[in-house]
Amino acid sequence: MPAKIRLKKVGRKGQPSYRVVVLDGRKPRDAKVVADLGHYDPKTHPATFRIDNEVALKWLLDGAKPTKAARDLLSKSGVMVAWDAAKRSGATAKASAEEGPEAAAPQANAAKSEAAPKARTPKAKAAKAEAKPEAAA
Repeated sequence: MPAKIRLKKVGRKGQPSYRVVVLDGRKPRDAKVVADLGHYDPKTHPATFRIDNEVALKWLLDGAKPTKAARDLLSKSGVMVAWDAAKRSGATAKASAEEGPEAAAPQANAAKSEAAPKARTPKAKAAKAEAKPEAAA
């Protein structure tokens, strides 16, 4: 079951408030809730929200994917930072346990280099432009 962390609309017409919930990803917005993580009220100034950070982190580590709005709320509450730290420490610990402490650092550097966007230099653009007409011919 692909779980999603999303907002469930509650409240009257013109007076929306939302619950941050975990749902089956294939169900509509107001389907039966798997877990309730907190609430969000955009009508107050400033907007108020409360999220159970421990439960939200558990769901993220189990593979739940947050929607854009839910990700923004989780970021403001600090859950996304904790999730990132937990993923990094888990990957480093797993690599070091399997291959020793020397292997953890090169894998982290390799992951950063793969994720970094490629730099576009004038030479690279010119080489790419020259390669296109040859491929078409």
